[in-house]
Amino acid sequence: MDLGIIGFQRSGKTTIFNAVTKGNAQTGSYGAGVQPNIGVVKVPDERLDKLAKIFDPKKFTLADIRYIDFPGEAFSSGQGPPPQFLAQLARCDALIHVVRSFKDETVPHPQGSVDAMRDAAAMDLELAFADAAFIEKRLERIEAESRSMKAAEREGVERQVTLLKRLKAGLEADTPLRGQTLDEEEARMLVNYQFLTDKPLLIVVNIDEGDVTRTAEIEAAFGAKFAGDHTAVAAISGKIEAELVQMSDDEAIEFRGDLGIKEAGLDRMIRMSYELTGLISFFTVGPDECRAWNVARGSTAPVAAGKIHTDLERGFIRAEVVRWDELLAGGSIAEARKHGHLRQEGKNYIVQDGDCLNILFNV
Repeated sequence: MDLGIIGFQRSGKTTIFNAVTKGNAQTGSYGAGVQPNIGVVKVPDERLDKLAKIFDPKKFTLADIRYIDFPGEAFSSGQGPPPQFLAQLARCDALIHVVRSFKDETVPHPQGSVDAMRDAAAMDLELAFADAAFIEKRLERIEAESRSMKAAEREGVERQVTLLKRLKAGLEADTPLRGQTLDEEEARMLVNYQFLTDKPLLIVVNIDEGDVTRTAEIEAAFGAKFAGDHTAVAAISGKIEAELVQMSDDEAIEFRGDLGIKEAGLDRMIRMSYELTGLISFFTVGPDECRAWNVARGSTAPVAAGKIHTDLERGFIRAEVVRWDELLAGGSIAEARKHGHLRQEGKNYIVQDGDCLNILFNV
């Protein structure tokens, strides 16, 4: 899963990127011509930790998230991100918008004042401008191509033109694509397009250390204005998270307890990113390897098998399935089978979060 971290200059997004990736990318203002910072994070999963104690595997592999931190200057023109970043942004599975809410006289805000609501709305406009410009170019191309089309071909193209014009009108009325309604046929028409405002969006309000006790209040205020379909809000102190990653696990737990923080902010980012993108985790377990895999919610067993290897999807016969907690309670695959918890499932089985799969196939 690729998550793009975006935000205006001096929002603290690179501080949060460094905290979540345990990296040391340069913070502060840097040129828009440089490449984004990239870091890979293993997704912690207590379920797999517990299963590994049963099998004592030779290899233990957690799922990955790749964070891509885009330069703040890429979003300062008011005309959408520059071309050199559009392709990377479009390939991201979701976007994390870090919005500055903290006050620090040593780090002046580019706009002269700190107004998180204003900045969140301004970023929405940046992304909407990019999508509207893309639609405009696409409409111009369709118009040029349609002149040489036959009547039968032109009918399908006209439906696409009608849809694109409707989406553009919605963008101009401040409704991102993720908030516009599409039927199944319209969704199919757009399957090869990569819009920015259609991506799940997590707004991370970068708050002052002293505002940690007001986290729920801040999230409610932003949620009332910005949260909706495929959009969520989390209030996190980037400064605190940067300090926490420098501590031992025991020290971090004690520090969070003193501040009244029940869940690490970075763990919340990961969890909420999964929820927004509709991803779930399934496991493959055994003495050789215990491993977590990501798959879209609602995926069938053959699709999940394809995440492991394309041959498993192509030659899929059936899947042996057991819930992680039932396997843990039994203590072994043999005990799970003995108690009827190990099931045989076919091609139409919908994989559930926490399933342990063993794929039977023939190629």
